[in-house]
Order: sequence, then structure tokens, then C-alpha cells
Amino acid sequence: MKKDQILVADDDALVAKDLTDRLEGLGYHVPITAASALEAVSFAQSLRPDLVLMDVRFPGEMDGIEAAKQIHAMKIPVVYVTGFCDGSMLERAKQADPYGCILKPYQTAELQAAIGIALHKAQREREEMKKQLTDALGRAKILAGLLSVCAYCKKIKDDAGEWEQFEAYIMKRTNASFSHGMCPGCFEDVKRQLAAAEGSDLTPGSLVLG
Repeated sequence: MKKDQILVADDDALVAKDLTDRLEGLGYHVPITAASALEAVSFAQSLRPDLVLMDVRFPGEMDGIEAAKQIHAMKIPVVYVTGFCDGSMLERAKQADPYGCILKPYQTAELQAAIGIALHKAQREREEMKKQLTDALGRAKILAGLLSVCAYCKKIKDDAGEWEQFEAYIMKRTNASFSHGMCPGCFEDVKRQLAAAEGSDLTPGSLVLG
């Protein structure tokens, strides 16, 4: 079974190592750790991990919240791991739509619970997005507009000016398929023609149905 891949982003090497050891002990895979917010964005883009554990405070121009916003735009879930989050920073942190927040110092059980919930939520969102895409594609295959139909043979004229059998035309452009039977009106017409033909002098093969 493929292990969930988690990117750890923390400028403190000891914290990053501790997180990595705990995550791998829980059965996750940590391919690399990021020591800056810029590295976190770059690694997230190239590795496409299942989850990013992001520290909030980083030195330099970009902090963890700004990095989380960019990673969120990649449809990759982010969980904050931080020991400091005051009112103004908390409000900024919410703007990245995080999947959770783990406060330092943390216990392994807390880490496991937060990650499990975040991964489950991300999986649900992916399934919903897939369903919406499937539904949209299904709606896109619905025929619309004016169709040119031969009044005699019922063939349909396509965009290239060629005439196709009705069933072939529909099946190429929709998800529909066909079974064959006879409607009550046609069935009665056939019965009348057969009854009329019984006392006539029609030669075999000369009866026209329909």
C-alpha cells in the first residue's frame, strides 16, 4: 500500500527531524524537509505531497502563512505546526484555509489525529471534485440546437454535411445506447398489413412494413 507523503516545513532543524521521525514512525513518508517558506512552496510544487506540515514563522520575506496560501492554490492541504499564533496572525492564518493547526509542544497522538482528519477531509474533497467533473462531462454530451433530419429515411446531417443513421449519430455524441422493439402503433399497422395480405395475390417479399 502506498504511504501518504508529507512535506515538513520548519526552519528549526531539530524540530523538522523530530517531526520526520514521528511521522515515519506513524507510517507516513517524508521525502524532504523545507527550511524556508520559499523552499516549502517549491517542494510542494515539484513533489505534490498529500499534505504539508507548515510552521507559521520563518525568517525572510515570506512566512508560513503566505506559503500556505500558495500551496493551498495547488490543491494541496496544509496543517500548521506552531508554538505562536496571536490574534492578528490567527486571522491571517485562516485566509489560507488550513486543514488544521497543531500547537507546539505536541504529543504524537495529537499529531496523528490532526493528520488523519486532514487527509480524510482532502480525500473527500477530491472525490467530490471528481464527481462534479464527471457530472459536468455528462452534461456536456447532451445534444442541443437544431438537427437536420431527413423526412423519409430519418438520417441526420452532421456538421461535415454527411448523413448518418439516427442511432449512430446519437451514440457518437451522447452516452445513450439503444435496444429495439416495436411501439403499439407500428405493431397494429403490421398486423393490419399482414391480415390484408393473407387473401391477396402478393408475391413473397413484396410486403412493405411501416
